[in-house]
Amino acid sequence: MRRRSLLIAVPAGLVTLAGCGDDKSDKAKSSSSQSPSAAASASAPPPAPKIVDGPLPAITAGTKFGEKPTVAKGTGDPSKDLAVKTVIAGGGKTVAENDYIQANYLGQVWDTAKVFDNSYDRKTPLVIQLAQGGIIDGWRYALVGKKAGSRVQMSVPPTWGYGTKGNTQAGIKGTDTLVFVVDIENTFNEKSSAQGKDVAQNDAALPKVGTNTDGKAPSIDVPKATAPTKLVANYVIEGDGDEVKADSSVLVQYKGVLWDTGKEFDSTYSRGQLTSFSLQQVVKGWAQGLTGKKVGSRVLIVIPPALGYADSPPSGSGIKKDSTLVFSVDILAKM
Repeated sequence: MRRRSLLIAVPAGLVTLAGCGDDKSDKAKSSSSQSPSAAASASAPPPAPKIVDGPLPAITAGTKFGEKPTVAKGTGDPSKDLAVKTVIAGGGKTVAENDYIQANYLGQVWDTAKVFDNSYDRKTPLVIQLAQGGIIDGWRYALVGKKAGSRVQMSVPPTWGYGTKGNTQAGIKGTDTLVFVVDIENTFNEKSSAQGKDVAQNDAALPKVGTNTDGKAPSIDVPKATAPTKLVANYVIEGDGDEVKADSSVLVQYKGVLWDTGKEFDSTYSRGQLTSFSLQQVVKGWAQGLTGKKVGSRVLIVIPPALGYADSPPSGSGIKKDSTLVFSVDILAKM
């Protein structure tokens, strides 16, 4: 598994940019996976910061978007406010509160220029939700309103970072102001959909899934036929992103219906909230069905009971024992 980011709360003992607690979905046994952490305090959140232009140390190398930057040591006293600068202005979608962003980043201490975390060396951008308690407040306030394709530099005082306790695992003291450079690659919300090429659905014995990409739930038409006894995992829309691995964590939109009735029993669209999870934490049908599929795709997964919930469906889910489950899954990002 990749090392987690320093922006979040570190539930797995890793340092990152996000806050405490894993994001769990109710009926697909999905739990949130990795993200950057900022240990969130149990006390009331601080007031919104005043955002100023500087001071900010110079970026001396790796000045292009997507390149690992080298950042000079801070000179003089850092601002007591949140200093934010758009170094490169992107032209993509605008980041909103509670969006998930996909970004590469580097973080270092103002006084020493000690780099305590960066995603560039891990070769995997961070995917994390800009939600209160899920990421340090400095990121949340600095990145909302920015556009995908932008490089943003910020200076985060302790109040909107790790607080007076700091982050001992990362070597961050409670008095340290932190400097970040963030390359925003993409942003996702409840309206996000797969993006790719439609794939023919010619098997009349299998469900047919809608190919709309407007953020609305796709239709799932289940045929009046005997359910397959083996796992089905077919592209509906084929994206061109990285392949999902057996130990990957993913950010998805999905809708699930019962083969016997076609009735929906779970859906991120209905909840208006994306979900993320590790493929090692979900039913075997999901894990096997998504492994090898490309990011950006919509996948039809038909899960026989043995690879689903068998005779132990979740209480209150509306799923009966030995049910065959049908899912449409949009793979938005690999985490």
